[in-house]
Amino acid sequence: MILVFGRTGQVARELARLAPEARTLEDMPEARTPDGAPQARFLGREEADLSDPEACARAIREAKPAAVINAAAWTAVDQAEEEEALATVVNGEAPGAMARACAELGIPFVQISTDYVFDGSGSRPWQPGDPVGPLGAYGRSKLAGEEAVRAAGGPHAILRTSWVFSAHGANFVKTMLRLGATRDRLTVVCDQVGGPTPAADIAEACLAMARGLVARPELSGTYHLSGGPDVSWADFAREIFRQAQLDCLVADIPSADYPQKAHRPANSRMDCSDLARFGLVRPDWRQGLAHVLADLQEVSE
Repeated sequence: MILVFGRTGQVARELARLAPEARTLEDMPEARTPDGAPQARFLGREEADLSDPEACARAIREAKPAAVINAAAWTAVDQAEEEEALATVVNGEAPGAMARACAELGIPFVQISTDYVFDGSGSRPWQPGDPVGPLGAYGRSKLAGEEAVRAAGGPHAILRTSWVFSAHGANFVKTMLRLGATRDRLTVVCDQVGGPTPAADIAEACLAMARGLVARPELSGTYHLSGGPDVSWADFAREIFRQAQLDCLVADIPSADYPQKAHRPANSRMDCSDLARFGLVRPDWRQGLAHVLADLQEVSE
């Protein structure tokens, strides 16, 4: 059984598609459904609040899973500027406590991180070993989590990703669809460039890494996963409207014309070549977008 922290978030919802929930806590670690999919147990906030790191570690020790995936986090980037201490507990201390519990049990731990650990300078894709330099509280809190996971010393994968979207929750795709349905023109930032990433591909990668680390703990390390090709937010919006057949014009604006409390990195391009160690390739976010639009259409019918 795989233990997943998170139940309602974008990645957790996609993990539930790929790894059906175990019927009982006593399911054997190697338990699988009839079609071969691994079983998982998902812990929501009521069962494991990341503001209580030791409660998270205790949940791992009690469950004794085959692997742990942390798909829960503080993701309110602007709010983190005002509540950095709490964001650091959730994004930094809690993953550290989880990783230490996993190290004690000798099981893999997969932690999702972010492009925000970089300062966004330059134009070349960031490599996993590049120097970090977060621009704000959210990035600092996620970096604290990375450092704590590495320090725990157990088998682990830190998966940095960017611009996550899905049919669930709040994200850029759903915002654009809502606005584009009622407006004929939108202004969108054009000087931030990165890779939109379908939550479904992140979930698939997390499971592949958890399985891979069971057999080959030497694969432990930091990896990047973002969708290709890299685009600006404005070009991302244009593709959303094109696929959704919405007649909405996108006008480019600089970040300076859209001020936000937290500074966003201008360069979020990421080198994803190391994914090959787990037999993974960089996904095409345009295909993922088509799937998300189909999911949303199905829900609306």
